[in-house]
Amino acid sequence: MSVGGGVLAVAVASPFLGAPSVASLITDSPKEVMDQAWQIVFRDYLDTNGNYDAGRWRTLRRDLLARSYGSPDESYEAIRGMLASLDDPYTRFLDPQEFKEMQIDTSGELTGVGIQLSLDKDTKELVVVSPIEGTPASRAGVQPKDVIVAIDGRSTKGMTTEDAVKLIRGKRGTTVTLSLRRRGSVMQVPLERDRIEIHAVNHQVNTTPDGRKVGYIRLKQFNANATKEMRAAIKELESQEVDGYVLDLRSNPGGLLMASVEIARQWLDEGTIVSTKTRDGIQDVKRANGRALTEAPVVILVNEGSASASEILSGALQDNDRAVLVGQKTFGKGLVQSVRSLSDGSGMTVTIAKYLTPDGNDIHKHGIRPDVPAEMTKKEIESLTVEDLGSSKDSQYRVAESTLVKQLRAAAGAATGFDPSSANLPAALGPAQR
Repeated sequence: MSVGGGVLAVAVASPFLGAPSVASLITDSPKEVMDQAWQIVFRDYLDTNGNYDAGRWRTLRRDLLARSYGSPDESYEAIRGMLASLDDPYTRFLDPQEFKEMQIDTSGELTGVGIQLSLDKDTKELVVVSPIEGTPASRAGVQPKDVIVAIDGRSTKGMTTEDAVKLIRGKRGTTVTLSLRRRGSVMQVPLERDRIEIHAVNHQVNTTPDGRKVGYIRLKQFNANATKEMRAAIKELESQEVDGYVLDLRSNPGGLLMASVEIARQWLDEGTIVSTKTRDGIQDVKRANGRALTEAPVVILVNEGSASASEILSGALQDNDRAVLVGQKTFGKGLVQSVRSLSDGSGMTVTIAKYLTPDGNDIHKHGIRPDVPAEMTKKEIESLTVEDLGSSKDSQYRVAESTLVKQLRAAAGAATGFDPSSANLPAALGPAQR
């Protein structure tokens, strides 16, 4: 499981073998949970901000455990303060209810308005990574990079993502109003909460003007169903003998790391998919296993809402020369979060590594640049419906389709070759001169 595409590594932390004078302070449950969270950071945290110092971290532990806590809530606030000192929006504490909701988030079903949130490291503002397709947020026109400045009139200044989630979620049929800042203007967007059942994959066959069959696949989230649904989509499209594929990852905020790896394997026969770099160096390299489901050409559509696991998949296919990327530079979320359960049912996410593409490129903050840039106008973004995606009304899709057709023509020319006994002039000239 992950927030925005990290690793699921659910485990209860092992007992800390500290000095007896400190160990005597952690016999009660709130302090045990606090110490477990401290240990996880001490053992595994990857500092990407330069704010972690082991000596100060030890001192902080001693100070926190020396205090008295009247309730679990008091200790939870202390844990949040401890983790906030790292200045890492992705390393955070989750009380038992929040931890349960996080587990629901990646199961493919939840109740809410359908947005993925992130806390901007520099501005500390709540930013929409992406609306989930077909949800109240998507239908209302919420866009990636929208800043949530208020929820039902309450300012989000100083809020964590967990604080915001508590306010945004609620009973089905009730309404929450988000104040969104976009390009300097603030708008009020009322959203009716609903059951969000996420089907990860949609697919269809499109026909180009010259009669070629394009398998269009839209992958909306890397949830627990994504790998199975992608496999079924590719197999069905292969049975219809499509000539090539457009894989649409636009506004896909990420999800499970292993889902991105397994889906990459469905497209790649060989090659590195992704590596993770911990504070001890490269620890894990995921590779293709020779079981690609198709060898047909692929074009991937990305935009600024394509994040985390989307960037892993895009980077893997781009660096292995398996796909051409069309669209806009991706979000730039390349840190791995391990999700850990604590002994009282609470949990935490902790940054333990960062992703590197097969060519060794750091995704975080940099994103992935497309091979063929293509942007939508503001007017088109506002008028395009979900049903229009992957159709002739979708200008970015049109660019992706034309890019795929060029690949198919080039491949056909290379396969045909030049026969000097025939008038095969196009083959002699080659694709670049047509």
